[in-house]
Amino acid sequence: MNKLVKKILVSGEIKLKTGLHIGGTNSSLNIGGPDKFVVRNPLSNEPYIPGSSLKGKLRALLELAEGTIQQNGKTWGPTQDKTTKAGHLFGTADPKGDGQQPSRLIVRDAPILSDIEEFVNTDLPYTEAKTEVNICRITAHANPRTFERVPAGARFKLDMVLNVFSEDNEEELINSLKKSLNLLEDDYLGGQGSRGYGQVEITDLQFTPKEMAEYEPKN
Repeated sequence: MNKLVKKILVSGEIKLKTGLHIGGTNSSLNIGGPDKFVVRNPLSNEPYIPGSSLKGKLRALLELAEGTIQQNGKTWGPTQDKTTKAGHLFGTADPKGDGQQPSRLIVRDAPILSDIEEFVNTDLPYTEAKTEVNICRITAHANPRTFERVPAGARFKLDMVLNVFSEDNEEELINSLKKSLNLLEDDYLGGQGSRGYGQVEITDLQFTPKEMAEYEPKN
């Protein structure tokens, strides 16, 4: 039986080099405000990076780099081959045969580390409003939209857990994760990346192993 032998705690910071927009919802009417809002913690009203957004981007980048992204007609999606590096690290959900494999990586939501005092000149609490104009190439009609985004310089807490089982290649898992993070720095996170949004830098990256003995209760 494949046995859990170790957990590796992965920590660091995500620093924004350009403004970040990861869409959220807003139930109130904001006349004259942004059309597209960022996701926020409903209790503190602070923006954060959802773990699902970060994990999905890391997986997609690794699959593109390894050439293992699954294509079905015109649709692209995550690989369901658990023998690939991406399938091994991020898991697979193929309901047929023995294709299912649990993810080895847990990605936490990334709360903002920057203080509110750092955003005194922004349009909204913690964020700025940026207007983008879409021009129709036939009629030349302008369609402006305003995006809310967290400005460059903001910092978020990176917090992940890598589970290592007895049959796993630990070095491969760590290298696959590091490769995904390296690729992310030269890509983008969130939406509107081709327009300059979402460039990030990963700093103070640390891998802290915890053996199973450390989880035994101490009486």
